[in-house]
Amino acid sequence: MDERAVKKWMHGVKPAILMVTVQASFAGVNVVYKLAANDGMNLRLVVAYRLLFATAFISPIALFFERKKRPKLTGMVLFQAFCCGFFGGSLTHNLYLESLALTSATYAAAMLNLAPAITYIMAVSFGLERVVIGRIEGKAKVLGTLIGIGGAMVLTFYKGFEIRMWSTHVDLLHHHSHQPLPANHHPAFSNRTEHGAHVLGSMLAVGSCASYSLWLIIQTKMAERYPCHYSSTALTSLFGSIQAVGFALFTERDWSEWKLGWNIRLLTVAYTGLVASGICVSLIGWCVHKRGPLFASVFNPLMLVLVALAGSFLLDEKLHLGSVLGAGLIVCGLYVVLWGKHREMKRMDQLLIVPSKSNPESDASVQIVITTSRSINTSDNTESDTHHAAADADNNANRASSMVKDGVTQELPNNRGG
Repeated sequence: MDERAVKKWMHGVKPAILMVTVQASFAGVNVVYKLAANDGMNLRLVVAYRLLFATAFISPIALFFERKKRPKLTGMVLFQAFCCGFFGGSLTHNLYLESLALTSATYAAAMLNLAPAITYIMAVSFGLERVVIGRIEGKAKVLGTLIGIGGAMVLTFYKGFEIRMWSTHVDLLHHHSHQPLPANHHPAFSNRTEHGAHVLGSMLAVGSCASYSLWLIIQTKMAERYPCHYSSTALTSLFGSIQAVGFALFTERDWSEWKLGWNIRLLTVAYTGLVASGICVSLIGWCVHKRGPLFASVFNPLMLVLVALAGSFLLDEKLHLGSVLGAGLIVCGLYVVLWGKHREMKRMDQLLIVPSKSNPESDASVQIVITTSRSINTSDNTESDTHHAAADADNNANRASSMVKDGVTQELPNNRGG
């Protein structure tokens, strides 16, 4: 193999290597989140500091790279950025962190894979997506959604026996447990049974996915008016940080809790803000630009595997049969939905509108070439950032499908566009 072939091979595998690196980084986010919660840090402060770090990181990049092509800011764009910051930033992160603290890192990571199914349900409810049962891709998306929901129910209500695989006798949670939790930090642990906390954590995780799905829908609309992903990410992070800081100030007025020393708290907010919301988001955007959103989405379950391994090695987390079965069903549902969307996007790519025959007085031909989205608006939403990269293409394909149905079927009676 000559040098040129080696360079070509390395160029081909670079996106895959970067996505594996991204998922490993996101797995680390879940671990440091759990350690910060166990250390007694107010989780609302974690969210506030993370979004502040993300804003400080992405804003100079947006100012430098998009200084000449940034469109004018309008009131509608600012309102959409505010909503994106709320649903995709402060609310999503707060719900997810509370869920992780009440359950485990592995459990919370498994629940993240529900987001494509919830996004599909919301898109159908808002009229942005159609349920086409007559086509195999429509059946796949409905089936995948049902499988994912079934997996979430198994994960929530069935525990099963413990699966013993290995033990490294390393428990970082126990190592940090000498610091007492604040009295108002997690009341769920004191006035609920373990099962009740588990169910509550499940509900918060589903709420986090629902909030993230709303962000995806709003972000798609914002991208039409403001197609600068660095600037839109900076605006989203800015509004999200303002909201998160306000919420944290309302719930935590002890200024000693806001101090960051050279400990796990500083590591958590710096790592999640700079690495997860800064570097990893940029890498995801590059990979989506090169290979498309579906390519990035298929790596999502890798984070679940890595979190399970890290939780077992470092946090002494116990795996149970219900967790394995539920996570497996959620991942299967995710891939079924992605397969259905891939079939739909491939079919839309191949649609070409032939010369018009309905208007003989005109020699003009109408040709519409439908292409899939090759880039997405990136956001500071973590772990979950890649889980829904495909949703942008989902909405684009649906709009293209509506265009074909509304504007082309008169010219091509035999064509059914979606």
